[in-house]
Amino acid sequence: MPDLATLAVAALGVFLIAFMRGAFGGGFAIIGIPLLSLVLDPISAGAVLAPMFIAMDVVALRYWTPGTWSMPDVVRLVPASLVGIALGFLLMRALDPRLIAIAIALVTLLFAAHWFAGGGTPQARPRSTAKALVWGTAGGVTTMVAHSGGPPIAMYLLPLGLPKAVYAGTTSIVFTAINLAKTGPWLALGRPDRAMWVLMALSLPMVPLGIHAGWLLHERLDQRRMYRACYGLLVVTAAKLLGDGVRGFL
Repeated sequence: MPDLATLAVAALGVFLIAFMRGAFGGGFAIIGIPLLSLVLDPISAGAVLAPMFIAMDVVALRYWTPGTWSMPDVVRLVPASLVGIALGFLLMRALDPRLIAIAIALVTLLFAAHWFAGGGTPQARPRSTAKALVWGTAGGVTTMVAHSGGPPIAMYLLPLGLPKAVYAGTTSIVFTAINLAKTGPWLALGRPDRAMWVLMALSLPMVPLGIHAGWLLHERLDQRRMYRACYGLLVVTAAKLLGDGVRGFL
């Protein structure tokens, strides 16, 4: 059995990630991961979260139904993300994940700074298959090495200026596919023991609570505030990635 401190921290982390899933469709799991890293090593934290993401996907389908999915973007992003997951799994064994984190963080910060410098107004731009392949693959890599596929996927979707529900729904279904694909590799890496499975089971009730609370926030945000919140979260996520990467070399 996990101790109470570990259970409390894990439950809070799962709730926070589920809240982000309900509010913005997904892609901001890294914001809750530092909490679990207080009580678990990073690999174990990733292994605990992987099945939690599947539970979040199931619950999120109640809110982000097929009517909220932008299928032209889904069919571009999902295959690219799956390729990225495979690459990420190999890179975890061949390259230093800190370098990948730093590179993605710097690109994300420049992307967000450009948007805020332009006045922070959502503007629809034409979709690009090439960009979807690049950012989808990058999202697969970073979700595998750091549970942070959100920034690359957002860098493709946000400039499209999709309606807020379509943006959230599309993000949600893309990460449903991503999470299904990466659960096996993460469980193989983390090899959860009985105590970790018990921790997952006890944290499970936080999933529907967090997603519903996030969805209530989503309903209260207008289009402009939704996009500003997403770009703001990109900055927070990128700063966290950059800090993790840099600290690893100190």
